[in-house]
Amino acid sequence: MPGKFVIHHIPVCPFSQRIEILLALRGQGDAVEFRVVDITRPRDPDLLAKTRGTTALPVLETPDGRIIKESLVILRYLDEILPGGPLRRRDPGEHATESMLIAKEDPFVTAGYLFVLNQDLSKRDAHRDRLLALYRGLNDFLVEHNPDGTWLFDAFGLAEAVYTPIFKRFWFLDYYEDFELPTGPDYDRVRHWRAACMAHPTTDQVSEEEIVKLYYDYALGAGNGALVDGRKVSSFVFEPDWRQRPWPPRAKYDGTASDAVLGLVSN
Repeated sequence: MPGKFVIHHIPVCPFSQRIEILLALRGQGDAVEFRVVDITRPRDPDLLAKTRGTTALPVLETPDGRIIKESLVILRYLDEILPGGPLRRRDPGEHATESMLIAKEDPFVTAGYLFVLNQDLSKRDAHRDRLLALYRGLNDFLVEHNPDGTWLFDAFGLAEAVYTPIFKRFWFLDYYEDFELPTGPDYDRVRHWRAACMAHPTTDQVSEEEIVKLYYDYALGAGNGALVDGRKVSSFVFEPDWRQRPWPPRAKYDGTASDAVLGLVSN
């Protein structure tokens, strides 16, 4: 599609949703063509040639053929190049502040995904405690920089675009691990921020049902399209569509439901 940016991405990927949020905020949805990669199949050799063998997604292909990797790099690049006011703060000091908050994102994401992937019931509390500690760190940061506000600053911005898709993916923790943020001053500010981010009208690209159904195999320790022992179909397959499947069982530590029970094949 000449003249357009192309993003190669995985369905319901939180890192490409960041870019979708940016496009929605700027009214630039037509500026990018999203090409879905089926992670249940081997990578297309043509795409691997473009990425020089790396399989991490999303990947941005510019109209002049350049390849840009890493979602935060892509997000910042498009924020600079697309028409409209930037998501990033214009003031250098404020931009440094939002960058410090964004720097906390990687351990936060890692803790949440390791939690859902965990298969050892005896380690469940340790994963919960690690994630709660990171939530407290986010809470402290928000209290320091905007104690009485909703956002980090005065509006939904770059930091919100980075964190919102992660908050939404952590629906899988609510469902499969009965995870809840405690009440009280250690969590109230980040809870308010999280709720506002998830309710923002530009962030509705995914639903809780979609996340819970597609990420079922993650809850059983099999990420990125890998097959769970005893199963022949990944929960990330395109067909049957997730809307046509039943909700998976919540008891992840009891082992996998069958492909048929999950609605992935005909009974």
